Amino acid sequence: MQANDVRVLKGAAVPTLVVGLLAALVAVFTTGAKGALGAGIGLVLVAAFFTVGLVVVSWAGRVSPMAMMAAAVLGYVVKVLAIMAMLKAFEDTTAFDSRVFALSVIACTLAWTIGEMRGFMKLKMLYVEPEAKVPGQGRG
Repeated sequence: MQANDVRVLKGAAVPTLVVGLLAALVAVFTTGAKGALGAGIGLVLVAAFFTVGLVVVSWAGRVSPMAMMAAAVLGYVVKVLAIMAMLKAFEDTTAFDSRVFALSVIACTLAWTIGEMRGFMKLKMLYVEPEAKVPGQGRG
């Protein structure tokens, strides 16, 4: 990963972790251990989903800037299919509170998105590469 990508990842992951831990803390007092487990699973799911997406797009950008969009779309499709499979597998589970899980996923997704937007806005990235000036060459 490039340094800019790491900054964006940190800017998104830290608020998401805080929100997820707060969700688990609230859940343990309101719905018990099953609620806290649901909130924790939601936090892990959101963090994994978005981290994989950022890493894949970052890797594709290093390989070929033209491949970034294809990698983003393919990565998104694979992640959606994986989440659908996971939700189907836990459809009738009683191991954790599914309502707290869903609320945790929503809250963590919002935290990640806001943190990522804030991270991108704070970056000092050049959108156009300036022309390299060669010393000793005058304007001709």
